[in-house]
Amino acid sequence: MAENKDTEAILRAYIRMYDGMITKDEKILDEVLDDSFVLIHMTGMRQPKEAFIKAVLNGTLNYFSASHENMPVEISGDAAVLTGQSYISAAVFGGGRQYWHLQQKCTMKKTDGIWKITRSVAGTYGT
Repeated sequence: MAENKDTEAILRAYIRMYDGMITKDEKILDEVLDDSFVLIHMTGMRQPKEAFIKAVLNGTLNYFSASHENMPVEISGDAAVLTGQSYISAAVFGGGRQYWHLQQKCTMKKTDGIWKITRSVAGTYGT
């Protein structure tokens, strides 16, 4: 039973991250991303939490929509990995609006009963 609650909380954190990215909501992003968070972009660029949130807020990273297609979760105690596959619309780093299948392999940890994302490795996935 506890694993189901944990799975639900992990999925909610992933979905909330996208909600924060789409609405440019700094509070949501701050809540779901651990202070140690690092995003590893498809290019290999590493972006810590503060820089990632700043890039979302200032329009360097613009997310318009996300449809979550697959979100398997593996839990081991207070650690988890969620491999989120979402069909998104975004315009990033000055490029035009594009649609693609974005996969984020998110490492998460549970602290004081709250699941937060500590790392995300971005890539694409096939359909």
